[in-house]
Amino acid sequence: MRITSKGQVTIPVHVRSRAGLLPNTEVDFVLKGNTVYLVKMTKGRKATPMREWLRRARGSATVKMTTEQIMKLTRDW
Repeated sequence: MRITSKGQVTIPVHVRSRAGLLPNTEVDFVLKGNTVYLVKMTKGRKATPMREWLRRARGSATVKMTTEQIMKLTRDW
């Protein structure tokens, strides 16, 4: 399977059928390392760059700050 010069690829019929990918189905691409996943979007939740960033960032915080310290940072900014 090849990607066209326009960045298009044809999803085989058996894959579309098993995944329930009908015409006009909203999908998104998720990157994990060097792997690209095509995921079917749930109703009412369209992919946006911010939503994707939040999904990837969730649970990755390493700085231990109190709520008061965080609030001070946001107020002083």
